Amino acid sequence: MIKILLFTLMMVNTAWAEPLDRIIAVVNNEVLLESELVDMERTVTQQLRQRNAALPPREILRKQVLERLIVQRVQLQRASRAGIRVGDDGLNAALRQIAANNELTLREFRDVLNEDGLDFSDFRESIREEMTISRLRKGMVEDKVVVSDSEINNYLATQAVQGGSETTYHLAHILISVPEAALPEQVQVGQEKLNKVQDLLNSGTPFSEVAAGYSDGQNALEGGDLGWRKQGELPSLFADEVPNLAVGQVSATLRSGSGFHLVTVVDKKSEETHLVKQTLASHILIKTNELTTDEDAEKRLNSLLERVLNGDDFAELARAHSDDTGSAIAGGSLGWSSPGVMVAEFEEKMDALDNGEVSEVFKSRFGWHIIKVFDRREQNMAEEYNRNKARAQIRNRKVSEELESWLRQLRDEAYIEYRDL
Repeated sequence: MIKILLFTLMMVNTAWAEPLDRIIAVVNNEVLLESELVDMERTVTQQLRQRNAALPPREILRKQVLERLIVQRVQLQRASRAGIRVGDDGLNAALRQIAANNELTLREFRDVLNEDGLDFSDFRESIREEMTISRLRKGMVEDKVVVSDSEINNYLATQAVQGGSETTYHLAHILISVPEAALPEQVQVGQEKLNKVQDLLNSGTPFSEVAAGYSDGQNALEGGDLGWRKQGELPSLFADEVPNLAVGQVSATLRSGSGFHLVTVVDKKSEETHLVKQTLASHILIKTNELTTDEDAEKRLNSLLERVLNGDDFAELARAHSDDTGSAIAGGSLGWSSPGVMVAEFEEKMDALDNGEVSEVFKSRFGWHIIKVFDRREQNMAEEYNRNKARAQIRNRKVSEELESWLRQLRDEAYIEYRDL
């Protein structure tokens, strides 16, 4: 038996039972037949048994299956009104992918389905329905879900407070000392010193330099450096503030009995590291069009390559000649790129270069290029990884909640008339 992973698999086996034409429900202006219920019930039963899951009582299972059919039907009706259609080309591509996932050709896949008693035409239409519903949900729900940076920050901060994060923070600190039972005049002096410190920081003066010059803390001469601290080791005054700070960001003013405090995150790291090899490179791109043939583009780039090899500045040539306007402004610089960011043919050429080396002229799907590699590094992308993971988790939760609400509304707005089961 082939295991096919789909959002909801609807496999209709016409060999199980002859179609019964008795109407069991009316959904808006369409009817559901008992044959559809029987087919779905057997499919669901088969899936439950494959997972070794306990089967509910027959009458409960039938009601659940009928509800699934109704919800499926109202979605297909909504998709029809929205003009969502899955053409044969897209459907055939999906079927070929399903077959390939099972290491079969489409013909072999069809033969195996037939051997398992499944009608390929019915199976094909069930996949079309699943693709239609998937497109509907994407347009009506998934594409409308937005995850903000503040949601991610709050999520990560909560995880850290709850001990779900192993993030360690490198902190620096500035203290503007004010006596515990300070007179108003003393508080005013402290406030004026704090204002001066904040003005210096806002003007771009390094935090360590300001700390060394103005902090009353014990670590002032070390630039206010507090070293690396895990979440549970953070001073209680900073515990709620630090997880919300980005690297380099300075906190709002924190007040304690000892005075005014500013804290910054110099760096942070996760116990779980995600080292990524990154490349700093620049390129010059010549695109082809109605006026520039492949031969012309290749010839122009070979001329530019010769100039580079003879000592001309790569950045100046990129600014003057590259058709990639975004990078041309920066002298062709692509910044630090991680694996998988560039198209495969470009990345392959870039990875083969040593630092300072320039590639030969080559073609990608975007046009003709030459690349110069300037540097390589291993970068710990744990923070980015954790943020992406948090974004995905938040988005999945929101999609699930929105989808449930949308389906309930769709179901409530439909006209449903039950007939005797």
